[in-house]
Amino acid sequence: MSPPEGNTTFLGGTTWCVALAGVPQADLQNALDWACGLGMADCNPIREGGRCFEPDTLVSHASYAFNNYYQQNGNSDIACNFGGTATLTRSDPSYGKCAYSASSMASSAPPRPENGPGLSRYKLAGIVLVFFLSRPCSLML
Repeated sequence: MSPPEGNTTFLGGTTWCVALAGVPQADLQNALDWACGLGMADCNPIREGGRCFEPDTLVSHASYAFNNYYQQNGNSDIACNFGGTATLTRSDPSYGKCAYSASSMASSAPPRPENGPGLSRYKLAGIVLVFFLSRPCSLML
């Protein structure tokens, strides 16, 4: 039985949000900067000396930050987009001392209420805005 569309945590498994391989490095860096900044993901583990710093690659660091943001924002599909630089996986990306968080609930959860009403909506709008503004504009006048 496959999980219902739109649910990211389901009976018998969990999903994580990770960086897509092969996307432009600049787009991935912009998404990582947003996740660790305005997105308020906990990026301390991927800072130098942190338990998830190694491997010191953009894809690895972005994957950790994207998943942290995704888990904090109710495991909704839109919380794992990052301008098209992320994807969902059913394979736990944890390794060694670096444990990726996962929801222990049996179905998708709404955004955490301690974030305040509507705050997640603003965070998600910020993702769209950051990527819209970071792309070159080719208007014809």
